[in-house]
Amino acid sequence: MDKILITGGCGFIGTNLTSVLLDRGAHVAVIDNLSRVGAANNLAYLRSKGLINFKHTDIRSREDIDRLVYEFKPDVVFHLAGQVAMTTSLLSPVTDFEINALGTVYLLDSLKKHSPRATVIYSSTNKVYGDLEYLNYRTCGKRYTCIEYPSGFNEEIKLDLSSPYGCSKGAADQYVLDYSRHSDLSTCVFRHSTVYGVQQWPTYDQGWVGWFILEALEKKAGKDQPFTISGSGLQVRDVLYCTDVAYAYLMAAEKKNDIRGKAYNIGGGIDNSLSLLELFDYLENILDIKLNFTRGAERKADQKFFVARADRATQDFGWAPSTKMGIGLDAAIEWNLRGKKVGGNFSQV
Repeated sequence: MDKILITGGCGFIGTNLTSVLLDRGAHVAVIDNLSRVGAANNLAYLRSKGLINFKHTDIRSREDIDRLVYEFKPDVVFHLAGQVAMTTSLLSPVTDFEINALGTVYLLDSLKKHSPRATVIYSSTNKVYGDLEYLNYRTCGKRYTCIEYPSGFNEEIKLDLSSPYGCSKGAADQYVLDYSRHSDLSTCVFRHSTVYGVQQWPTYDQGWVGWFILEALEKKAGKDQPFTISGSGLQVRDVLYCTDVAYAYLMAAEKKNDIRGKAYNIGGGIDNSLSLLELFDYLENILDIKLNFTRGAERKADQKFFVARADRATQDFGWAPSTKMGIGLDAAIEWNLRGKKVGGNFSQV
């Protein structure tokens, strides 16, 4: 059986992916620095499912990474560790670079030396395409739509690395692809849109679907303090349920020769897209509440509209999203209710 290494394995996507692998009886090693909100909770969850091989370290620790790769010699690496918030990158671009770009090079270099035929799948982002302001948009009801690409974007749109986050993730994205050219590593990149679902511990800076689910549940529990959104609320993203993204990684790893050196847009597609205002409508209807919010300034380098087209992923490794948005949102709401996270300070002020 393949030996699988997951960096950032106690993060949101990492936890869901590790959980599926543990259910399959896979030989899994996880590394995480446990700095993210909820990571320690996710580690406890994974240990309850049988995770044994866990290393508490940081992707920036070159010696630790090199030693782990030398000792474990993974066949497959799912590289999910990273700094994940654009706002944080603006406050600390050096740290953002060290984690996302330099840490990725450390990992690739160690794999090239100690596990030279490994398959590596990197968790990148749609932010490598920039703010997409060179395109044209119009308002359609409670959402923006892109005139040139109304059904979403494939991987052929140009890269435009804006914001420190976009630059650091984009640099790592390109390093991962380049290692498939000058080494025996079989590497590919997943450029994610919005992922949501269970085991997500969102913050103001990251995980917007989960964050506003928490706001809605706080309102349901009696809180009446308004929260603030960035911009008009017409911004659109496609949303992908967490188990669907886990299967994307697993299915891609089984097709190492077909995915080598390629980038994939991974998301829920146009049928699973929604704006912030449309999410609020759904939450108000399902929870029988009225959300109280104010509009603040738009976030720098934000995209008015991003929907991922996954045609290349379907063609190369047979993956497509399968969880309908309503089913996924209901599952995420239920998980937050069972997790008893309502009652804390989750409001944006």
